[in-house]
Amino acid sequence: MYTYGAVIIHLHRWYQAMESARKAVGRGTSENPTNRFERLSVARDLEHLDPTDTQEFAPRKVPTEYFADLTQSLITKNDSPDILFTYSLNPYRGCAHGCSYCYARPYHEFLGLSSGLDFETKIMVKKDAPHLFRNFLRKPIWRCEVIAMSGVTDCYQPAEREFEVTRGCLEVALEARQPMGIITKNALVLRDLDLLSEMARHNLVCVNLSITSLDQKLTRLMEPRTSSPAARLAAVEQLTAAGIPVNVMVAPIVPGLTDSEIPAILEAASQRGAVSAGYTLLRLPHSVKEIFVTWLEEHLPEHAQRVRSRIEACRGGQLTDSRWGTRMRGEGGIAATIAKTFSLFQHRYGLDKRKIPLDTSQFRGPGENGKSQLRMF
Repeated sequence: MYTYGAVIIHLHRWYQAMESARKAVGRGTSENPTNRFERLSVARDLEHLDPTDTQEFAPRKVPTEYFADLTQSLITKNDSPDILFTYSLNPYRGCAHGCSYCYARPYHEFLGLSSGLDFETKIMVKKDAPHLFRNFLRKPIWRCEVIAMSGVTDCYQPAEREFEVTRGCLEVALEARQPMGIITKNALVLRDLDLLSEMARHNLVCVNLSITSLDQKLTRLMEPRTSSPAARLAAVEQLTAAGIPVNVMVAPIVPGLTDSEIPAILEAASQRGAVSAGYTLLRLPHSVKEIFVTWLEEHLPEHAQRVRSRIEACRGGQLTDSRWGTRMRGEGGIAATIAKTFSLFQHRYGLDKRKIPLDTSQFRGPGENGKSQLRMF
């Protein structure tokens, strides 16, 4: 027997399922897959609808909603050997960029939401993040290491224009001389050139800028609310001119779709001044498989079978492989070819140089009133 609250949730999901028959304009997906943690699920039954009724199937605009995230825990730690950083800071949960392939989508299920349309339209904002960050850095147990921003959702997604949570955290980092590694695919990072250039002067920051494709028609479909490829390359150039080291991430590489662009992306990155480059292979954990395959069949039906088969060839016959050691690079002949191609052109364009480690020796705990204080060990 369902409680009243469960019935309300069920009716809400039913409404969403019916609405998803209408494509969401400017979004990575119109679907809201069932949350794997929920007992209730809803299936669409569209037999009562007239397929010729333009009103019933008219495209719809879905606004982005923002919610206050009152979490008191900000810095997360990982022990994965596949990830180059141990600590990360994520100012937002969910991401309006709407990338159809985003591996972070399933994290929204822990909030009772869907990894589909919910993930890109219901954004949790950690408005207290700068204050929490300051308190974290003041803890006597903190031994300075590089902190990645963000390890999950993009810290310069559209919400940052309004809320400036990322900027607030960078102000704290600069004050404390805390080194930061920024991960983004949004040219909005240029807004903070003043802070980033000052941090770079003290060897406290590196920007990792993701470029998936140079084809704007493809990125508009696959990453609908990210900066254009041209804007990202311009960001590489302007960051470099300001003395900020940039590592370009060709990420993710989609076998059979974007792997052929590796040479062109690396050449363009080198011409704009990037100091290094890296890559990851497409990952499709949990419900992201369903979202990405649906997107592929809807937008690129002529490529769908080829792309799917090549992904499976890199993942032991499956669409995903969560094993440490293989999940970021894949395995098999196609994955090996991608690795060799990347290595060849990475070397050709001088993007395989060893990265200069950020400086952790300057760290000084931030004071309560915005004044830094020397840490006594």
